[in-house]
Amino acid sequence: QVQLVESGGGLVQAGDSLRLSCAASGRTFSMYAMGWFRQAPGKEREFVAAITWSGGNTYYADSVKGRFTISRDNAKNTVYLQMNSLKPEDTAVYYCAARTYLKTNWRSVTPSDFNSWGQGTQVTVSS
Repeated sequence: QVQLVESGGGLVQAGDSLRLSCAASGRTFSMYAMGWFRQAPGKEREFVAAITWSGGNTYYADSVKGRFTISRDNAKNTVYLQMNSLKPEDTAVYYCAARTYLKTNWRSVTPSDFNSWGQGTQVTVSS
């Protein structure tokens, strides 16, 4: 099992930047990929970005492409989400997730693709 702890959320204004971090512990050697999801009030949890742990391949939702960047530090077992040009519609609880098995088709990414989750961190963007 992989344990995940997010940090870095907060209240910012539209156009600002924020960086989220997610530290992994436990069976980190088994991780294939890590990702970020978000869930706004009354909405389903949606995919934001993902990165494969060894190759560093990255995948993004269309809504954040060009504004958000996912990266990882293998030595620290940490994944980051740099969020620039934030918009009010980015307001949500952001969750870190880990996947411990191969995924070859990244055209569709759902929460069921990941088997470990953090507790979430709130990001609020005011207009």
